[in-house]
Amino acid sequence: MARTPVDRPHQRTCAAMPHHYFLAETDAVYRDNRRIIESSTKTARLATRTSIIRIPVVVHVLFHTDEENIDMSQIESQIATLNRDYRMQNLDKSQIPASFRAFAADTLIEFGLAVRDPQGRATNGVTRTRTSKAVFPYNPSDPQATKKLDDMVKFAGFGKDAWPRDSYLNLWTCSLDGGLLGYAQFPGGPVATDGVVILNRAFGSTGIANPPYNLGRTAVHEVGHWLNLLHIWGDDAGGCGQSDNVDDTPNQAGPNGSDVRISNFPHVTCNNAPNGDMFMNYMDYVDDDTMFMFTAGQVQRMNAALAGPRASLSQSMGLTPVTTPALAPEAVALAAPLVRTILGDERGELPTKEFDGVNWI
Repeated sequence: MARTPVDRPHQRTCAAMPHHYFLAETDAVYRDNRRIIESSTKTARLATRTSIIRIPVVVHVLFHTDEENIDMSQIESQIATLNRDYRMQNLDKSQIPASFRAFAADTLIEFGLAVRDPQGRATNGVTRTRTSKAVFPYNPSDPQATKKLDDMVKFAGFGKDAWPRDSYLNLWTCSLDGGLLGYAQFPGGPVATDGVVILNRAFGSTGIANPPYNLGRTAVHEVGHWLNLLHIWGDDAGGCGQSDNVDDTPNQAGPNGSDVRISNFPHVTCNNAPNGDMFMNYMDYVDDDTMFMFTAGQVQRMNAALAGPRASLSQSMGLTPVTTPALAPEAVALAAPLVRTILGDERGELPTKEFDGVNWI
């Protein structure tokens, strides 16, 4: 039976990796960019950042029914969640198991709805577009779905064109098919599709947001991908041989879902006793009410993105009121040489992995 826009996902589903594989198969520039970015991320020796980076956000609301034209309070609740979680001000951080608390970290990243649009005009940081699409398609049972994710939501016609990615984080919210909660584009992808797509019923914590995805953490997870975080289990289908390339996240077999609660700690896989999986990390697949933390290692990886492919955001005028004279932002380009990247796992116990622009091999 066809899924309708009001059907609720029963398991967290993120299509960031299918989107990555599709781009990697069809876009040689993307593959090269990913090699460069992974190399620079591995070799970056960044000083510890002590200042806050504020990222301008534009939310593109795509609606087929009036109910899907989510109100401003729902949008603001999502921005508030991003700020609490990325600044480690979430009250439920108290539930982080004692053995993992030392790894939890404040990212020093904050988000704000843009007040200046790309033309220099005042804005509330929200666009609203009625679409003829009842749902934007995604069918995980289709063999091609693992290769192709339709990005029509990001283009005028059925969706809304992106604002310049050098100055804004683009968030699209809409009805998605196939039980999909959202997906993001990693740094290094095409300009026109850069950003994050979130199911409108998993967006924010008020309005039409539905449990168990009604605390805004789908966007927290997907923005993590946009800042170059990988899934915590390394996406190797339970093989225990891949890594998220972060030193302080334990190796784990695969995603943890709705059946794993904080009461299940420790949940041991991949011989990672005694503490087991760090399933309460934002980059796992547990329900919103079981996600509590990023680690210091993940912050280092995000900082490398903010100093590299996302560096131009620091020059954005998106959060500068129009009463302030606009300054031309400096263009920031990837200039690192194309190199092969050698990585081992975080414990140094597995053979090194070479990133070919698509996979770790």
